[in-house]
Amino acid sequence: MPLFGIIWVVLAILLIAFLASNIVIVPQAKAYIIERLGAYQGTWGTGLHMKIPLFERVARRVTMKEQVVDFPPQPVITKDNVTMQIDTIVYFQITDPKLFTYGIENPMSAIENLTATTLRNIIGDLELDQTLTSRDIINTKMRAILDEATDPWGIKVNRVELKNIIPPAAIQESMEKQMKAERERREAILVAEGKKQSAILVAEGEKESVVLRAEATRLAKIKEAEGEAEAMLTVQKALADSLKMLNDASPNSEVIKIKALEAFAKAADGKATKIIIPSEIQSLAGLATSFKEVLTEPKNPQ
Repeated sequence: MPLFGIIWVVLAILLIAFLASNIVIVPQAKAYIIERLGAYQGTWGTGLHMKIPLFERVARRVTMKEQVVDFPPQPVITKDNVTMQIDTIVYFQITDPKLFTYGIENPMSAIENLTATTLRNIIGDLELDQTLTSRDIINTKMRAILDEATDPWGIKVNRVELKNIIPPAAIQESMEKQMKAERERREAILVAEGKKQSAILVAEGEKESVVLRAEATRLAKIKEAEGEAEAMLTVQKALADSLKMLNDASPNSEVIKIKALEAFAKAADGKATKIIIPSEIQSLAGLATSFKEVLTEPKNPQ
């Protein structure tokens, strides 16, 4: 191949390589800021782009993903003059690559300083106890303030979190003692409550026992009374049956009087000192006595 032909081939290869170097592929979740002769030309999104050689350049590559930055602890002073260390985490996302590129020189440093000053202002209005128990309130206030301040920079602050709140050593020791005393107080309360419940249960058990014994006594008396009533009913029924049988036998007046005399004898039963006998029965009683004496008199020998 002649020398002239080799030169043309080399020039063609260099030209192709030069053109290929000006082909730009923008990946997903990225944005490229393009400047032409030092001035802002446009923002390239995801895809294939071609820049003009020697006239255009990629000024900045911006990620559109949500980012997290962890700032070191910052000294802050509470309303009751307690100095503590607080470090924060900021979650943010770039919404406008042009403002992010040209709005501020160093966005991360600006966010860090803004976070520190905002934190000092908020904590300065709170006392120590409020600071330790108001994380959500502090996070919400800081997010609102930072989001509004970073809006001209093309940045949206999604979340702000207080990572650590580190009070002085003396305060930590005092808090630990307070927590220990509180735990001991709760333990004493639980023990006392347990004893109280135990005493209540014992008293309720004794009460139920007394009630059950009284109920058993009452039922026993009821059963005893029912037994006595049933026995009396049986006696009365037997007496009624005997009277019925006697009535069915049609006894004469003398038999009835004798039965009455037997009833008076049973009524006396050796306990009565005096018995009043009707006149109708007295004559019959004398007759019965004479008859008994005749039957029991010994016979004389003939």
